[in-house]
Order: sequence, then C-alpha cells, then structure tokens
Amino acid sequence: MTSTQRSEALFAEARQLIPGGVNSPVRAFRGVGGTPRFIARGEGPFLVDADGQRYIDYVLSWGPLILGHADAEVVAAICEQAARGTTYGAPTELESELARLVIDMMPAVEMVRFVSSGTEAAMSALRLARAYTGRDKIIKFAGCYHGHYDGLLVQAGSGVATLGLPDSPGVPAAVAAGTLTAPYNDLDAVEVLLRANAGQVAAIAIEPVVGNMGFVAPRDGFLAGLRRLADDHGALLVFDEVMTGFRVAPGGAQERFGISPDLTCMGKVIGGGLPAAAYGGRRQIMEMVAPVGPMYQAGTLSGNPLAMAAGIVTLRRIREPGVFAQLEQSAAALCAGLTQAAAAADIPLRAAYAGSMWGFFFTADEVFDYTSAKTADTARYGRFFHAMLERGVYLAPSQFEAAFVSTRHDAAIIRQTLDAAAEALVAAR
Repeated sequence: MTSTQRSEALFAEARQLIPGGVNSPVRAFRGVGGTPRFIARGEGPFLVDADGQRYIDYVLSWGPLILGHADAEVVAAICEQAARGTTYGAPTELESELARLVIDMMPAVEMVRFVSSGTEAAMSALRLARAYTGRDKIIKFAGCYHGHYDGLLVQAGSGVATLGLPDSPGVPAAVAAGTLTAPYNDLDAVEVLLRANAGQVAAIAIEPVVGNMGFVAPRDGFLAGLRRLADDHGALLVFDEVMTGFRVAPGGAQERFGISPDLTCMGKVIGGGLPAAAYGGRRQIMEMVAPVGPMYQAGTLSGNPLAMAAGIVTLRRIREPGVFAQLEQSAAALCAGLTQAAAAADIPLRAAYAGSMWGFFFTADEVFDYTSAKTADTARYGRFFHAMLERGVYLAPSQFEAAFVSTRHDAAIIRQTLDAAAEALVAAR
C-alpha cells in the first residue's frame, strides 16, 4: 500500500477552506472513493505527490500537457516572458504569433479570439452563433460537456456525470429551455429537433470526439451528417475542440475527419499548460465580434503573454515530423495491451483511441452515446483505479473522463503501465 498520510492531512485542511477541498469537482475522487493525491511536482510523464510517491500520469492536467510535465523549452519560454512581465492588458506580438499557428493548423479557422478557459470559449462561440443567425436555440448532445456555462449544463458529462448529479441547480428554466438535447451519434434525433424548431436553432454544438463521458468516437458519417443538417436548416456547426484540438490530430478533429465546422472552440493544449483558450472560425462570422462587430466579449487576462509563449512552443513542437505518429502509436499500444490483458483476466473491456487521446469502459457492449456509457461497471473502474494507483499509475478518478499520452510516454513507460494493468485487472475482479 502506498502512503497517503500527507495527502490526507492536506485534504482535511483544504475541505475547511475550499468547497469539497478542491477547485474542480472531479479532483475530489468522489467517482472512485479514497483520498485525492495532493501533487508536489510533475516530471515528464510522472507526477510526484506530497508523500513522495511517483506515478505515471495519464491525466496530464486533463489534456494540456502533450509535451509532458515541466518541458524544458516550455518552462524556459515562460521564465523568459515572466522576466519581461506577466500581463499587460494590451496587445502583444505573441498573440498574433500564436494566432497564426492556430489558423495554419486548424483547417476551418480563419480568425481567432483568445480567452482564458474552455468555458469562456464555448460561451462566447454560442453567443456569436446566436448573434450571427439571429436565432436563440442550441442543440447539444447528452453527455457532452462544454464548460459550466448556464445554457450548456443540460445533460452534461464530465464531473456532472461523475458525481451523478442532475442538471445543475442555479440555471434558470428559461435559459435551459433554449438548449435542446439529442443522443450522440443519432442523426435522426437531431433532424427531428431541427424540424420541430424550424428557423429557431442557431447552432449544433458537439465534442466531435467525446472525452467527457469517457472516450467515445463518432460513428462513420455522423459528423458529415451534422454538417449537412446544419446547412439544410441554416444553423451553424460548432466543434468544441477544447479537448480534441491538437490532440486527435495536429489540426484537431476537423483535420482527422475532414469536416469543416463554422466555429471552433479550443483550449487545453493551446496554452501549453497555462490557462488559455480560444474560439475561431470563418472570417465572416468572426467579424461580428467587438470591436469590429456588435457581439461583445472581453477578458482582462485574454491573450496572457505567459500562456501565449507556452502555447507557441507547444504547437510548434507537435508539428515536428514524427511527433504525432509516436503519440498515436503510444495510445494504440495502451488500448491493445489493455484489451489483451482484460481478455486474459476474463473481464469485459472496451478500449479506443484517436491521436493522443484514449479511454476504456468496463463493458462488453459498444459504447456510442451517454446511455451506453452509463452501463459501464463504475464500481470495477474504481477498484481498477486504486489498484493502478498502488502500482504507480495515475488515471482519471472517474470512468467518465478520457485519458491522454504525452511525447514523454515512451515504449518503456507503456510497457510498465501494461504490466501494472495486468496485475490490477486481476485485483479489480
């Protein structure tokens, strides 16, 4: 058994100061039980907790750290910029440099506006969709999470699913009424909603590959079908690529699947481990944003120079030859190895990946939407999570979150992980 004495003391103290002792609910380990590990530092593919225990990390700050923890070049860029100032509240050349990289990498993005969080990006993109179309309603998908913006906390995944909560209290009924929900991977349901609300739907918003009800991929033709339906009914197609952007391919899901959304939300990897996000899309739509157009959105720390510097280094690095091939090879090896080990242990398991994003469910059945995801054996996941933690592997403390690899997860790290998983699967029976 690993020691958790220091983490337990820190958690007890934190619960007196912070609701639940955490600043984002899933960190509290409610989905798996036990004491959350308080982290002292990160080193490449590893986390080291306050008790000195070292873990192979597949959470990677929930996705941003595609180069691993404390990458030397990223740290140097942050330090160099910090010596010149941490924030100005005025434009910098760094913002344009990162914007050029994003526009060059993301096929459907012609202009971009930086914000500070994925929630801000989604909130702003949907406000823009409403402004551009003159319509009020939004279609989203059950189990897809687009941040804690009021209008999108309807059948949301992520921490809401982990905690078993219904739609969040505090969201006015009138706001929730403007959000229509369909099952993921169900084109017929989307078409029914569009016809029933003819001329009222501003946007169809989706995680093109879902990471917030666990890893769930789109079925063949689903994203292309959404593009067609949006065009047929005069709605905008909004890809929430906060998680998939620069993760499932250098140019996100829109590159991987060859689908062009009208608007794209980005975050996580874009800031290189610092708080940064963005929304972007076709020039004609983006020129509705103030100060050029009438749709107002602002942020004191938007385009923060530290985050821009870290993001520039990160996006440049992942474009280097061979980087994404290595990332995808690591994710593929993990999924294949877990599937094989689960079969050997006679445990039903479904694993899948796209680029450097991956995940698994304890079920024998296909997982293709929120309803099927919720049939997975969450109790077994909790046992497996703790068995892996005891063997030095840190997974998401919830069945309903995707996992990630970094460039620092080499073949030896993958082999070590799979060796631990073979033992942990037996322990999780």
